[in-house]
Amino acid sequence: MKLVRFGAAGQEKPGLIDANGQVRDLSGIIPDITGATLSSEHLDRVRQADPDTLPLAPSGERLGACVGQVRNFIAIGLNYADHAAETGAAIPAEPIVFNKAPSCIVGPNDDVIIPRKSVKTDWEVELAIVIGERASYVGANEALEFVAGYCVCNDVSEREYQLERGGTWTKGKGCPTFGPLGPWLVTRDEIPDAQNLSMWLDVNGERMQNGSTRTMIFNVAQIVSYVSHFMILEPGDVITTGTPPGVGMGMKPPRYLKAGDVVSLGIEGLGEQRQRFVAFEDNASALDTSKSWKGH
Repeated sequence: MKLVRFGAAGQEKPGLIDANGQVRDLSGIIPDITGATLSSEHLDRVRQADPDTLPLAPSGERLGACVGQVRNFIAIGLNYADHAAETGAAIPAEPIVFNKAPSCIVGPNDDVIIPRKSVKTDWEVELAIVIGERASYVGANEALEFVAGYCVCNDVSEREYQLERGGTWTKGKGCPTFGPLGPWLVTRDEIPDAQNLSMWLDVNGERMQNGSTRTMIFNVAQIVSYVSHFMILEPGDVITTGTPPGVGMGMKPPRYLKAGDVVSLGIEGLGEQRQRFVAFEDNASALDTSKSWKGH
């Protein structure tokens, strides 16, 4: 299944993509697509519904992040051999784990705000894992049983904050709007081999990243198992798994995003995203937590 969340920010409803690519409203079956509704039991209830009997969502509705109320947004760094090579980094002996702030999550086509005074905002197309069952100390041989599905993530990164300001990578990874997720949460049964998916990213129509999950250093099962030995993974948690080569930081000279740039990205079988990057100074009011993000 391809699950979506549609509607205004903060008021999203759950949806299902039918055979004709139309969004069907799942509100009569589940209240939202969150950790509480991603168990095998809940997903089976959705599977049993006849999409033709479900109401159509209004045409042109905004798509929100494909999973809501994310408690933990985990990321894996330098997880593609060819990306590690472009940055000059050694292949990690164990997964590099850091966090993105759940508050950075936005819809797949929402604007992304470049932080105040940022000059090194970068792009990263990534495969994200959405957890469906509580996982603690699971083995790699059973890890996929704890996965609800997969989605596209743009792991937007501010490289100065990440690498030049000391401390952890988290500082450059969790800025507001730095975590577009979606358009769809594709359930695990529709992706028989998550380690053989093509992925791409364009900036202003120019191809920057063109890779495949085949070059992951640690595969999906290994990542879920590894992380579950350091923390409990709960349903609805998201793990984004690293990026192939072609990021701005790796170019000679480096190239970073500026206001007005448009980034498009996608992964085979998981859909596409499109974001316009905008200046913080023009969107500071959006950071008022009493207001919703104005996505397009």
